[in-house]
Amino acid sequence: MKTARIDFDNEQYDDAVSRSYYAVYHAMTAALLFKDEVYSSHARTIGAFNRIYIKSGIFPKNFTRIIHDLFQDRQLGDYDVDMIFEHKVAKNNIKKAENILKSVEEYLIEAGEF
Repeated sequence: MKTARIDFDNEQYDDAVSRSYYAVYHAMTAALLFKDEVYSSHARTIGAFNRIYIKSGIFPKNFTRIIHDLFQDRQLGDYDVDMIFEHKVAKNNIKKAENILKSVEEYLIEAGEF
């Protein structure tokens, strides 16, 4: 998240959007590793996180939509040369990512894994 904030502060909004998603992706990967689950693709990682942590009620259901949206924005920002994210979108994505990171960190601390 530090890189996302630095990019945001330097008005590099596309990069801030991408870094926000990757912070969440790494948090999901850490949580899955706690359950001895390792995946080699973003889609499988997101799917497993949804199945293991969201459908079971450990994390709120709205995380599914947030993660999906962060992933979609990352795809657009990284691969669509015509896409330029505005300040508002980047700020919102950072806020959403920080919320997920906080929840995952609290879960791993409570589980004794952080």
